[in-house]
Amino acid sequence: MRAAMLRITTILVLLFAHHAYAADSSPAPRAPSDPYLQRYDAAKDRQDWAAAAGVMKEALAARPDNADYHNLYAYSVRKGANPDMSLVFQHYNEALRLDPRHRGAHEYIGEAYLEVGNVAKAKEHLSSLDKICFFPCTEFSDLKKAISEYEAKPK
Repeated sequence: MRAAMLRITTILVLLFAHHAYAADSSPAPRAPSDPYLQRYDAAKDRQDWAAAAGVMKEALAARPDNADYHNLYAYSVRKGANPDMSLVFQHYNEALRLDPRHRGAHEYIGEAYLEVGNVAKAKEHLSSLDKICFFPCTEFSDLKKAISEYEAKPK
């Protein structure tokens, strides 16, 4: 009996540990050794979205295969003045092409779809997050709240 419980416990630990790492492809927490992310964080903290986008554009030139960089570039462009939404969607979609389970990209592209009035596409990404997040995750909760608030607004 004790051996069976130990096996079950081991399997659960391995399952949850693997799932947590596999699902958590969002950019936080940041590795202190990534100078691009350090510079990005400094610009984001100042809400200097043009500088943040510039840092991520530079990062993408060096590593175009980095889903986090695409996600953060799109986020910075979206938060800036007069966002080019076609560029925003291009980079969120590239982040998701590189990492289909990227929770941050699913949340942020969902929010971007709300900004252009496409609730159905936002809900598609909410559904993706529901499948990706084994337990409730902040990305799912945040996008769900954003959709609820959008739908509650008077038309």
